[in-house]
Amino acid sequence: MSKVQGGMKCVKYLLFSFNFIFWLSGLLVLAVGLWLRFDPHTVELLTGDGAPDTFFIAVYILLGAGGLMMVVGFFGCFGAVRESQCLLASFFACLLIIFGAEITAGVFGFLNKEKIAEEIQKFYSESIADDNLNGTVIAVIYHKTLNCCGGSTSEKSQALCADVPEDTRDCLTAITNFFDGRLQIIGYIGIGIAGIMIIGMIFSMVLCCAIRNSREVI
Repeated sequence: MSKVQGGMKCVKYLLFSFNFIFWLSGLLVLAVGLWLRFDPHTVELLTGDGAPDTFFIAVYILLGAGGLMMVVGFFGCFGAVRESQCLLASFFACLLIIFGAEITAGVFGFLNKEKIAEEIQKFYSESIADDNLNGTVIAVIYHKTLNCCGGSTSEKSQALCADVPEDTRDCLTAITNFFDGRLQIIGYIGIGIAGIMIIGMIFSMVLCCAIRNSREVI
């Protein structure tokens, strides 16, 4: 027999619906994280000795949060249906942890946009200034992937960009635009999902208290 009646039963089914949506959101976050991690363009730009890995830190946080969201969403549905006070309390605690992870990923993405872009610009500049073959290969990858050329006054840069159209954008600007866009995705997803989780925490606590009160009445 159900432990909650009336309005609390409505909260129960709202929590169940929320958890299903939450599970789908976790799947979406995981998919976006995998895209950001294995996107051919991103992988090409961040491959090579000395390539900065700061960008991937935020991606890994997003991947971890997405996977955890799917697991927690499943158990949240189960806890709501079973009206288990223990499962709902555990669900609330897990939401709190994911909330912190999503906020961390979002804030990290927004606050480190310039730092990450500068690190990658430095990596590109050092590669194009390097006289060995590896540096040339890395520079060519950036030119091809970002459809850019130049940004450095080195002789190699001028030689590589001798035959490109004059209106071609420089690679330092292209790097900033490319990674700013991806970091904004991480930031908006992290903060957006964190806002949704606040609703879930409220529902879980309301239902948990209702179950406890019903037991006290019995």
